[in-house]
Amino acid sequence: MTIMMLEKQVQAVILDWAGTAVDYGCIGPVKAFIRVFGNHGVEVTTAEARTPMGLMKKDHIRAICGMERVASRWAEIHGRIPAESDVEAMFLELEPLMAATVADHADPVPGLLEAVAAFREQGIRIGSTTGYTHTIMEQLIPAAAKRGYRPDAIVSSSDVPAGRPYPWMCYLNAIKLQVYPFAAMVKIGDTVTDIQEGLNAGMWTVGLTQTGNELGLTEEEVAALDQEDLRQRLNLVERRFQRAGAHFLVETIGACPSVIDRINRCLARGELP
Repeated sequence: MTIMMLEKQVQAVILDWAGTAVDYGCIGPVKAFIRVFGNHGVEVTTAEARTPMGLMKKDHIRAICGMERVASRWAEIHGRIPAESDVEAMFLELEPLMAATVADHADPVPGLLEAVAAFREQGIRIGSTTGYTHTIMEQLIPAAAKRGYRPDAIVSSSDVPAGRPYPWMCYLNAIKLQVYPFAAMVKIGDTVTDIQEGLNAGMWTVGLTQTGNELGLTEEEVAALDQEDLRQRLNLVERRFQRAGAHFLVETIGACPSVIDRINRCLARGELP
């Protein structure tokens, strides 16, 4: 039996979409979840809508329904706690809503295009995973392409048996990109479930602390913050990602080419994620 030797250089990066590559602050999905629950008479806070971010969207709805305050409010309005039939109904509403609005949140995060160019200069392939379904991605992909972002492989949560934190989307990226072993791949994302997905796939993981769901602020809101306030907020995000097991933490995707250099040095020493 032939055993493939460990690659000494990173061969592929797998990027999340909203909050990592596009949609600074991961704003689009939050609005959609709040609106769908509101259509059923239940007010959901921004924090509640953000907490399960990164999951497959039906799982995300299910997680919000399982929150004590949301379930209690639902019972007040509907006379019972939310059932699986309610999850299914809201998902049917959510998918077309997101598909109709996702193109409005397709602007690349600052530094993305430069980082992608740097990856490609090193021969690194670009994959991607997302909690969005294939139907939603049909709208986001061309909108992002018009703005200059075209990953080599795109896998959505509806393309695999289960979304994050399961590793299936990462595995399908590996197949599409024809990259192996997984230690030569890097998962980059802005949520705890991104990190869990990468770890479960046996990849290096990088958590982005500033541009995504965990901080949850637009670029303009970040710029308006006092620097000490911003630092304290980022520290909280860093601690959450550290507890999740992230190998590296940076603020934005623009800092990731230097992280790849560090991972390459690890691989050269025979270190594994």
